[in-house]
Amino acid sequence: MRVLLANPRGFCAGVNRAIQSLDLAVSKYGEKAIYVYHEIVHNSYIVRHYADLGVRFVPSLDGVPELSVLMFSAHGVSPQIRFEAQQKSLYVIDATCPLVSRIHQAVGRFAEQGYHVIYIGHPGHDEVVGTIGEAPGQITVISSEEDVLTLIESRDPNYGEMRLACLMQTTLSVTHTRKIIDLLLRYFPQIEVPNTNICYATQNRQEAVQQLAQRSDVALIIGSANSSNSRRLREIAEQQGIPAKLVDGVDEIDLQWFSGHETVMISAGASAPEHIVTACVKRLQVAFDVEIEEVVTCEEYVVFPLPPMLNL
Repeated sequence: MRVLLANPRGFCAGVNRAIQSLDLAVSKYGEKAIYVYHEIVHNSYIVRHYADLGVRFVPSLDGVPELSVLMFSAHGVSPQIRFEAQQKSLYVIDATCPLVSRIHQAVGRFAEQGYHVIYIGHPGHDEVVGTIGEAPGQITVISSEEDVLTLIESRDPNYGEMRLACLMQTTLSVTHTRKIIDLLLRYFPQIEVPNTNICYATQNRQEAVQQLAQRSDVALIIGSANSSNSRRLREIAEQQGIPAKLVDGVDEIDLQWFSGHETVMISAGASAPEHIVTACVKRLQVAFDVEIEEVVTCEEYVVFPLPPMLNL
């Protein structure tokens, strides 16, 4: 068996920043309870690791005591959550990915200028919920070309005269999103689509999978089921005409998936730890006669500075 190992894969700069921030918080404030609003990143192994260290992941701030340490996850939060944290006098560490923050700022600017924002994203995703909160009355969420057609059919008679802007979730499929934008431009040629969109790491991982899938018989993608960017990698491999499996870790691998296949490509979503990738590769090495080729499709040099820590 030949294994094509995609590079880049796994952690992006935003995930690295969030995890390093939580590591530092645990070491600095270990005697205090540390709360994280939602999962720090969408990976079950990472969440369990920090839960074992005493970190408490919460879906709301209702149960967070006043004067506690609170970290915002990499996916960002709405202004309402920031206000609630301030009202409870929480000590906040903001681990929001800077690229997500950039989208939030863009939504705010457009809303202040009277635009209505058409936002491409997956309803219910933590990043989407936080972004909507920046301008809840001036933002419409769509996720498909069908949604564009529905929007056109149900729009206000003056919709075509509105000042419109288009922004998007940072972890979407580049190809899928381009189709939606093209359709929006066809019906709303006045819509503004700023160069604030899908993040560099998402694009790089998708392009790597697209290239390697063309040389492979089957794809193995490492990442949790609630990871948007990991699911997109699986979809992109399938679009190249090969079966693709998304696994959280080595225990989910079924060796029958690879029976009769000569070339397997492996990649990982932006929140999947490298040690899980290594364990999955070793699983195949134990079961098959494996030749590994690491394929570098581009180099990544992005590093985000850590948020300020608190002096408690």
